[in-house]
Amino acid sequence: MSEATFLGDLLQTIAERGRRLLARAGPPDDGRGGALAALCERLLASRGEASSLALAQEILDRWAGLPDGDRRAFMTMLLDDFGPRRDRLDAAVEAYRTAPTPKAAQRLHEASEPRRQELIRRLNAAPDGMAALVRMREALLALKADDPGLAVVDDDFAHLFGSWFNRGFLVLRRIDWASPASVLEKIIRYEAVHEIRDWEELRRRLEPPDRRCFAFFHPRLVDEPLIFVEVALTTDMPATVAEVLSPERAPIPAEQASAAVFYSISNCQEGLRGVSFGNFLIKQVVQDLRRDLPELATFVTLSPVPGFAAWLAREREAPDSEALGAEDRALLAALDDRGWMDDPEAAERLRPVMSRACAWYLVHARNGRGGVIDPVARFHLGNGARLERVNFLADRSARAMRQAHGMMVNYLYELEKIEANHEAFFDRGEVATSSSVRRLARRQRSPEVKPAALPAS
Repeated sequence: MSEATFLGDLLQTIAERGRRLLARAGPPDDGRGGALAALCERLLASRGEASSLALAQEILDRWAGLPDGDRRAFMTMLLDDFGPRRDRLDAAVEAYRTAPTPKAAQRLHEASEPRRQELIRRLNAAPDGMAALVRMREALLALKADDPGLAVVDDDFAHLFGSWFNRGFLVLRRIDWASPASVLEKIIRYEAVHEIRDWEELRRRLEPPDRRCFAFFHPRLVDEPLIFVEVALTTDMPATVAEVLSPERAPIPAEQASAAVFYSISNCQEGLRGVSFGNFLIKQVVQDLRRDLPELATFVTLSPVPGFAAWLAREREAPDSEALGAEDRALLAALDDRGWMDDPEAAERLRPVMSRACAWYLVHARNGRGGVIDPVARFHLGNGARLERVNFLADRSARAMRQAHGMMVNYLYELEKIEANHEAFFDRGEVATSSSVRRLARRQRSPEVKPAALPAS
């Protein structure tokens, strides 16, 4: 029996004893959060272990059965009624002003903590409390989209999750064709980059000797991957997704590979949005692969560019675009013909302008906060990778064509330069690039000329 299973069984036993000690706590909730509010107050006041676990389980069970409207009322209750105790906070502020000692500062810190943080901690003690709280935050994120005031409650969830899902608590496991079916089914369900259509396609990604899949797990979430990465072992850096995922490709022995290609990274738990695992995952997987396959010399991604198409559409409409000139916009008119990718001549005419535009987007385009626009680029560049190559028509799937006109990117993890690249990105906003990408992304505008029609195919 695993430690996680033993702990879960132990907590369940204690909770059952608590239920026998407690009468069922009141009628079903009335839609205004009254009964649940009373349960939450009882939980915060409880001192007995068995009764606390029983109360926590009762609250989570009732939460799970609430309709959306009552869930919003519950979150609003947490916001309005379970913040810091105002009297304690006022007294602590005054005491610190009178005598700003370390002890007074500590009391001020304690008084300023919202009561809902302690409530969340106690709910986490229930047998399946952590999984229930992750689902609860998933619902909260959806509610927050329509009610920004709930961001304060979400901050408390994110603060606690940042501690509970610290790298030190996570376990890296390899996923292969012999893994439990419950885990394999979740890999199919959670794959977010390249859809896995059926079990046979999953087998092609896991069973061959030149394929690897790794996932982070938390001991309290048994068989629930938090994030996973799919890896192709190859002899060179791929330029298209077909080179990695084609059913007709010929597998190679792992020992013949010189490159490890991270071609899909998927977060599995929406309720853990904003809790970063990916940087730890890649670094740990690189260490494991280097240990098992010392001949591997290149660690690179084949990554999507999900924001490129939307950005390019805006630039095409902007007469003062720094990225596109009139000639570029004339050529890009071919994008309005959805069959351009199947016309070799039209595709070749678009290749240079699309490659330049994509490089410009990744290197120079910034959001309102001055950060790199593309989320995948932010992730890999923030991890210390180098923008190595821009790949034209690398992914012809419907989603890739819609999001990026088929463009993909290789990010290179050059191990001895990762830290320097990371520091330059965060300290100075510098994007580490190869010389070829740097040439493509030069800041220069095409001369303004009268748009010309594309040559006849």
